[in-house]
Amino acid sequence: MIETIRPIQAVDLFCGVGGLTHGLLRAGVQVQAGVDLDSSCKFAFEANNEPAKFVIGDVSNFTAAELGDLFEVDGPQLRLLAGCAPCQPFSTYARSGRSSTKGDDWQLVRSFGRLVAESQPDLVTMENVPQLADHTVFHELLEMLGGYAVSWRVVDCAAMGVPQTRQRLVLLGARGRSRAPELPKSGSDPMTVRDAIGELPAVEAGETSPSDPIHVASRLSKTNQKRIRASAPGGTWRDWPEDLRADCHKRGSGATYPSVYGRMEWDKPSPTITTQCFGYGNGRFGHPEQHRAITLREAAVLQTFPVSYKFVRDGEGVRFNRLGRLIGNAVPVALGEAVGKSLIDFCRTADSVAGRS
Repeated sequence: MIETIRPIQAVDLFCGVGGLTHGLLRAGVQVQAGVDLDSSCKFAFEANNEPAKFVIGDVSNFTAAELGDLFEVDGPQLRLLAGCAPCQPFSTYARSGRSSTKGDDWQLVRSFGRLVAESQPDLVTMENVPQLADHTVFHELLEMLGGYAVSWRVVDCAAMGVPQTRQRLVLLGARGRSRAPELPKSGSDPMTVRDAIGELPAVEAGETSPSDPIHVASRLSKTNQKRIRASAPGGTWRDWPEDLRADCHKRGSGATYPSVYGRMEWDKPSPTITTQCFGYGNGRFGHPEQHRAITLREAAVLQTFPVSYKFVRDGEGVRFNRLGRLIGNAVPVALGEAVGKSLIDFCRTADSVAGRS
């Protein structure tokens, strides 16, 4: 069989600060643009992902013509539409035990499917929370992908080089093909917290590293300083002396929530990095050894952003809530790279690049 390789051009919908884009670029995919409604993502996206440009836009109102303008017209390249619709609705309904297919909660997933159906890219990838598969909207999306060979599964991100216990649903599709691309099933040992952040400079709670403005740790109250010193890696607040326990944990309703005020463990993956990961009391976000929560830079590195990734302009102040949101909502770079490599490997085979139908 003669191997044929055609370049892949991509547009990244709901691109955020560029986690998926950066991973695709690392894999060798030519990302043309990222689209997001949040203008605060623009600097980080463009500063780290040249020549991809950031387009401020509401995907729910985006048209196939506007999308087509973001791709280069000439050349033999394959077009990839990628995206991760914001997953807050799924997280909310998972906690409450309810489901819904009405209203705007599901509109962004539907908008992604609509743009695929209208623009007919050669390749498609989507990443989202595992709960998506349990909802009607996911089956609607699969119907919108008629004409595509589609594979999807819930991925353990630790097997993809992400040092987190993070589960994500990943979908890959190819138009007019007899088989679908698939992510590799890795059997390698997962990366650990030590692998990811073990070499970063030590900082104290409330301190900023002089060499990196986002290697900054949030302050701790005097009570929380005592609590973190009483916390062992992998332990819980149940290990604390009684006088350090919060009143809510002493009540019966709070006793079933041990996964707060915890430290990470050096030789295991971290918990899932969330938008509130900079707060010691918000989960198991205590540093394994230093008496503080992880820094914003450590959170970004655990999301597999390179340590050099720029999130703020020179001299710009750091706001924990803003950067925590941008970092926590990002697609891990290593997962994006795995997706990109899978698509490139798929497109090396003769039947997958026989030309657009």
